[in-house]
Amino acid sequence: MMYSIVRIRRRFPTTSLIKHLNYPLNKSLTRARLPGVNHYSSNSSKTPGWSEWSGVFTKFVPVGVCLVAVMQWRSFRKRNQDRVATEWEVKCYCMLPLRTVSRCWGWIADIKLPEVFRPYVYGLYINMFQVNLSEAYNDDLKSYPSLADFFSRAIKEDVRVIDKHSCLVSPCDGTVLNLGPVNTEQIEQVKGITYSLQSFFGDNTWSRKDNSNDYKTSLLHAGNDSPNLYQCVIYLAPGDYHRFHSPTDWKPTHRRHFHGELLSVSPKIAKWIPGLFSINERSVYLGNWKYGFFSYTAVGATNVGTIKVYFDKGLQTNCSRKNPKCRDICFGNSINLKKGDVIGEFRMGSTIVLVFQAPPGFRFKVTPGMKVKMGQGLGSVCDEKFVDRIKSANNNFISNAN
Repeated sequence: MMYSIVRIRRRFPTTSLIKHLNYPLNKSLTRARLPGVNHYSSNSSKTPGWSEWSGVFTKFVPVGVCLVAVMQWRSFRKRNQDRVATEWEVKCYCMLPLRTVSRCWGWIADIKLPEVFRPYVYGLYINMFQVNLSEAYNDDLKSYPSLADFFSRAIKEDVRVIDKHSCLVSPCDGTVLNLGPVNTEQIEQVKGITYSLQSFFGDNTWSRKDNSNDYKTSLLHAGNDSPNLYQCVIYLAPGDYHRFHSPTDWKPTHRRHFHGELLSVSPKIAKWIPGLFSINERSVYLGNWKYGFFSYTAVGATNVGTIKVYFDKGLQTNCSRKNPKCRDICFGNSINLKKGDVIGEFRMGSTIVLVFQAPPGFRFKVTPGMKVKMGQGLGSVCDEKFVDRIKSANNNFISNAN
């Protein structure tokens, strides 16, 4: 035992052994660093108190700055929620590649999905936009090859009943943005925001009164007791039923397609941009009903892949804008639409605008902001009598029930 100790001491002298044993301890004490703690030498200009609180400031100050920024942004939006867009803001908005985005979306919506993925993709859309699948004629999600087919799905006959006591019914499911009489050449888009009749319809080339100095007067049909124009705007949200129908018995004689922009037509944007419906792409159908002039306009919007009108096979929307001018087609007297007849479909949410001539006794049954269903009564004329009509081959939504 003693011999072993002597060998160790000879091999490791005392001073070297002590130095060897002390080295790790000294190094660990002098070089050890704790996470999140700042270390300063004795010559550092920063005090130990600051070193203790610096980590708190560097970690939580950015959070506070972000919180203040969010609060200020909300306050700014609240102060400017009724502010109208300036001309340069509208131009900047129109410069965005929304038509290209909409065409891409239309292409994506037409892609045929594998059956195994369809319930998941459509289920996500249903949950996102609160789609009522129980109204669908076919509730099997696997039966819809593409998103576009699911958007334009048919609904069951018994879930919509045409109001037979109203001369004008809702052409679609949606939200009423605005309605009322048209007293001047300016139409209210929403409350306080207007657009002109002439910019919306274009030059009156279909009427014999196109030389009239008053554009509104040039639209009115003479020879009846209906000297007033009325309008109704209905917005279709992405989750609504996407097909649109005839709101009354009428005869479209002329179509004018405007290759405009594809800005959003959501209620918030409609309150912000004046003349939105005159800027956007739209298909205007002009004709007459029993009270005179009647127009039915399907307005395009961002991500609306296609607007289809079943009796107008030549209509092509959301195309590359090679010819920005409007295109006119005359139907003559070949088309007669009955109340409730299906007219066409949107491939995403959009807007229907009705402008029509009616007698002074016409009254609306709905108000702005109200949710409406296709076939629900929009308005009627006082003391008017209605005759029930049996369902036609083209009209699957007319009800002859009392």
